[in-house]
Amino acid sequence: MMKTEGIAGIEQFDSPGKGRGLRVSKAFGVGELLFSCPAYSYVLSVSERGYICEHCFTRKKGLAKCGKCKKAFYCNVNCQKKNWPMHKLECHAMCVFGKNWCPSETVRLVARILARLRDQRERSPSEKLLLLQDMEAHMEELDNEKREMNEANIAGLYHFYSKHLDFPDHQALLTLFSQVHCNGFTLEDEELSHLGLAVFPDIALMNHSCCPNVIVTYRGINAEVRAVQDISPGQEIYTSYIDLLYPTEDRIERLRNVYYFNCNCKECTTKSMDFIKMKVRKLSDDITENEIKDMMRYARNTIENFRRAKHDKSPAELLEMCELSIDKMSAVFEDSNVYMLHMMYQAMGVCLFMDNYGAAVRYGEKVIEPYSVLYPAFSLNIASMYLKLGRLYIALNRKSTGINTLQKALAIMEVVHGQDHAYVMELKQEISSDPCK
Repeated sequence: MMKTEGIAGIEQFDSPGKGRGLRVSKAFGVGELLFSCPAYSYVLSVSERGYICEHCFTRKKGLAKCGKCKKAFYCNVNCQKKNWPMHKLECHAMCVFGKNWCPSETVRLVARILARLRDQRERSPSEKLLLLQDMEAHMEELDNEKREMNEANIAGLYHFYSKHLDFPDHQALLTLFSQVHCNGFTLEDEELSHLGLAVFPDIALMNHSCCPNVIVTYRGINAEVRAVQDISPGQEIYTSYIDLLYPTEDRIERLRNVYYFNCNCKECTTKSMDFIKMKVRKLSDDITENEIKDMMRYARNTIENFRRAKHDKSPAELLEMCELSIDKMSAVFEDSNVYMLHMMYQAMGVCLFMDNYGAAVRYGEKVIEPYSVLYPAFSLNIASMYLKLGRLYIALNRKSTGINTLQKALAIMEVVHGQDHAYVMELKQEISSDPCK
């Protein structure tokens, strides 16, 4: 039996109607760190190799590559040695399989979890309140699609990792993949670019609200929980599991589909932001309810089609998809409607990828003002948008506008990441080193 260690100022309790939850036993102010949790297991995205250390997730130039596979990069020999127990699961296999080495990120993470579980003798610093194997799996609620995905992942695990791992029975693997699906965290940088996947058992204890009072950010491979509202002793801690831009119906559907619960937070009960999120054009002829419903259906289908198209269409084709859908939706929706904003944000991303900075700025400028109304205060989505826009302005020689915009990003980032975070320090440096300042 592994003894529970606990976290100062935080306690686990049975949250009415929600199961396990966390609450505070002392007051926390906005920007204050409630607690941090090192990743139990984590994996760096293949696309980020060469830019970020595989072990500590430090982003810097001049990383040293693994002499054998030439694929993994490290700060130094120390990071390389510490990461070897995990990297050895892949190093030889990457050489043998060559271009055919293609396990999903989830499979890579589960392989690392199994290696850690095999060697673990005592409770880890990631499990002060909750053991990894006690995380929710929702096995009884899996639909056929998720079952098939789990089976495909298990096949991938056997295919790429059987040389270095002994696997538990099939049911145990199904449970573990389901746990990772419900409790895995996407690691992101300050511009919300995807860096990798991780599990943080203690963080997984926090319940969801669409009006969160804390935010989870990352410092290397540590997750940090900071207050974005003042929290009084005895209050439950709520984070948000999903993107909060969308209307109630969409949020509820996503929460049911991925996390298997119905949200009854204040915003889901009152739907107070839905009218403004679903802004419809005021034309001389009133737009009928049916036209609005049809356009909402079209918008949701377009968002899903675009998500799928990202894997096989060219940037030019993707941009055309965005432009056509924005044009069609604008007949019914205002520019500040969240479905319009979604496609404008995607269009901005494609323009950035194509180095079309002028077009990216035009889309970004349309998005940022509605974002600052529709998202909660101290939102990473708002900060990252200010950051991207500020950097674009500077690249386009609009220096004073750029610096002003970066200052807005900094104000949010100091609260959500903490004053001493590398992202905050780097941004301050970026602002102060500019000759226009």
